[in-house]
Amino acid sequence: MKKRRNNRRKRVNINKQKLYGKIGMVVLVVLLVVLMMYQCVWKKTETSHLNLDASEPQIDVQLLDINEYSRPGTASDPITGIVIHYTANPGSTAQNNRDYFNGLQDGHGDYISSHFVVGMEGEIVQCVPTWEIAYASNSRNHDTVSIECCHPDETGKFTKETYISIVRLTAYLCEKYQLTEKDVIRHYDVTGKNCPKYFVEHEDAWQTFLADVAAALEADENKKGQ
Repeated sequence: MKKRRNNRRKRVNINKQKLYGKIGMVVLVVLLVVLMMYQCVWKKTETSHLNLDASEPQIDVQLLDINEYSRPGTASDPITGIVIHYTANPGSTAQNNRDYFNGLQDGHGDYISSHFVVGMEGEIVQCVPTWEIAYASNSRNHDTVSIECCHPDETGKFTKETYISIVRLTAYLCEKYQLTEKDVIRHYDVTGKNCPKYFVEHEDAWQTFLADVAAALEADENKKGQ
């Protein structure tokens, strides 16, 4: 009898363990589904429905001094593309990067600049006129406008404020030069350099960015048609 009771208890314990295991699996699956739904909703909220158009954003024009290293004053060819970059200097501001470009005229030996720098609070500083070349995109310096973007950490991911300003500025430049989102590229697409890092390592984020630029351009067309 005692042996039977022990066997019965063992079977009960085994059944309980199986039941708890099944419950645990169900809870885990539910948590994973909820997490995936949350990520989808968050991403949609974060990057979509921005209600932006291609109107000119507020731009702080601080042109670099004409110099050999960052603003040679060379006229560009007709603009056929917009190139997105990241600073690779976490925590630096738009003003920091603009001042660095201007300081190169003292003879640091580097040839670096960008037409625009977008800061982490969404501020936009213009460094080089769009009708002049900037030293940013290698073989595409002659026919593109470059946008350098600040970021808070090593991941290279932009703040929401930066992201919104990049979308607005890119759409504005596309409208100005009669381009579409298909003419917007990464520095990576020119040289294979990991720039802008987050958009290179997260292709889905890059495609979302292009879709947001397209939506801003479409919103501008809709406004004109009203």
